[in-house]
Amino acid sequence: MKPRWWAGNRVRLLENGEEYFPAVFEAIRQAEHEVILETFIWFEDKVGHALHEALRSAAERGVQVDVLVDGFGSPDLTPEFVARLTAVGVRLRVFDPCVKLLGLRFSMLRRMHRKIVVIDGRRAFVGGINYSADHLADFGPQAKQDYAVEIEGPVVDEIRRFAHSSTHPPPQAQRRAPPPEPVGRADALFVRRDNLHHRNDIERYYRIAIRRAQRQVLIANAYFFPGYRLLHEMKRAARRGVDVRLILQGEPDVPLARTAARMLYDYLQLGGVKVFEYCERPLHGKVAVVDDQWATVGSSNLDPLSLSLNLEANVVLNDRGFARGLRERLERLIEESCHRVPVPVDGHIGWWSELRGFVVFHFLRRFPVWASRLPRHRPVTASATEGPDGR
Repeated sequence: MKPRWWAGNRVRLLENGEEYFPAVFEAIRQAEHEVILETFIWFEDKVGHALHEALRSAAERGVQVDVLVDGFGSPDLTPEFVARLTAVGVRLRVFDPCVKLLGLRFSMLRRMHRKIVVIDGRRAFVGGINYSADHLADFGPQAKQDYAVEIEGPVVDEIRRFAHSSTHPPPQAQRRAPPPEPVGRADALFVRRDNLHHRNDIERYYRIAIRRAQRQVLIANAYFFPGYRLLHEMKRAARRGVDVRLILQGEPDVPLARTAARMLYDYLQLGGVKVFEYCERPLHGKVAVVDDQWATVGSSNLDPLSLSLNLEANVVLNDRGFARGLRERLERLIEESCHRVPVPVDGHIGWWSELRGFVVFHFLRRFPVWASRLPRHRPVTASATEGPDGR
């Protein structure tokens, strides 16, 4: 089904676990009929236990609770933790459960990377924040910087139908509720990436927005190694006078990600793109704003895993107030916690950088084709009480 724009939504930006977790847990506590939750990571730490308690409490008062976690991202949920949920009726399923060999997980490709919550078909949360304590500042220097959005309005019905099809065992029929009424002014588009019908949707909407930009493009993305076409649109926008700024990792949680991104700096900066590295703590956000009008928040990084392999979900918004608020937060991040990467001296780069750039861009040009040939299997979604083979 082709994504469609929904008018009449109310949206709120949530920054980091300090804003996100209280909002989600309170929404679950207020649920009357249904909670649907998808997440890549759910750890048994203080945040994971708080989510556990909120879901158990909802199920105990008769709310239908469906949860989908990724088998690679959430491999260590203990039998006791799971049993206390299922005992009160929570339907917990695992996307592509991983079998460990010698304590290691090897099934890294084509993961369920989405972070979605839907409450009673009336309120939804979409973003990049997992259920783990490293999304809170008191975790320390490795606490992540990230974003999500809370949504009310007509688009929630589409998000619910999509999440329901992912989390619900197929034989069950879903409860049909009337679509939410318009409650705000934001136009919203729910965009996902899968390996069947929506392989390029998220990247395509990024490219469209950058191509139409007239004044400013501001992107904050944790893992940055996008395809050639997206890089080319950024450079073209900068050359026609658009202020294109990137906020990337300066203190990475995955050092290889920063190494890969830095291979692209010369190409982008010589084309007029400004690159900033966030150095206060690991950046985990996946957000962008264009011309104080268009914005996106979601789970999709701009790297090969998110753009060509993983299952992702973003919300795209046309709302001046929301876009302006996101832009102001990102500019504050630049001012207080980032340093600008120097432009190559005299606008020239050395022979090694030129050679490296040549190799990188030919790799990027062909990556979508190569990605389609990487190991592929039919993912299994199994009950958490079943084994990886579905038994």
